Amino acid sequence: MQFRDKGVVGFDIAGREVGYPPTNHLEAFQFLQRENFHFTIHAGEAFGLSSIWEAVQYCGAERLGHGVRIIDDIDMDSSGNHHLGSLASFIRDRRIPLELCPTSNVHTGAVQSLEEHPIELLKDLGFRVTVNTDNRLMSDVSMTSELLSLNKTFGWDLDDFSWLTVNAMKSAFLPFDERIHLIENVIKPGWRNLS
Repeated sequence: MQFRDKGVVGFDIAGREVGYPPTNHLEAFQFLQRENFHFTIHAGEAFGLSSIWEAVQYCGAERLGHGVRIIDDIDMDSSGNHHLGSLASFIRDRRIPLELCPTSNVHTGAVQSLEEHPIELLKDLGFRVTVNTDNRLMSDVSMTSELLSLNKTFGWDLDDFSWLTVNAMKSAFLPFDERIHLIENVIKPGWRNLS
């Protein structure tokens, strides 16, 4: 906590999920909570719903690194209506951001292809979706390439990218007034200028 006022705004734990549950670091997360400090937990890519549940319910994650497997708690009936399970409902209702990494999710096998990635469904269902690169070196991606992939695969356009950027800022570990200032005075006008 000694660097809290020197630019450190949050803590993130990432890495292999299988065999390394976030509760292995429960004491650290409880410490962060007691200190009113922000943190993200990598969950819901390789190990599925149980890692998401553990990260949120036991450890108190504010954001989920990946979280793509929340799709496993969403069913579709014969009429094409989607029904959220209790965990998916909790994640959506609490506005817990899903730091989705489409290309990386394909590379790790969390999804079979970009076309099968649930990002569009999660967006349509009202989850707080953000797009991230994950491991730029291993996945050979940039934010530009990720957005171009979303454009090519799902037809996403500047309005969608503006929405993603606003979601990311809403989820940033910055004070509320700074986030609102950046959204209203920088992000939204910047995207409008591109239209």
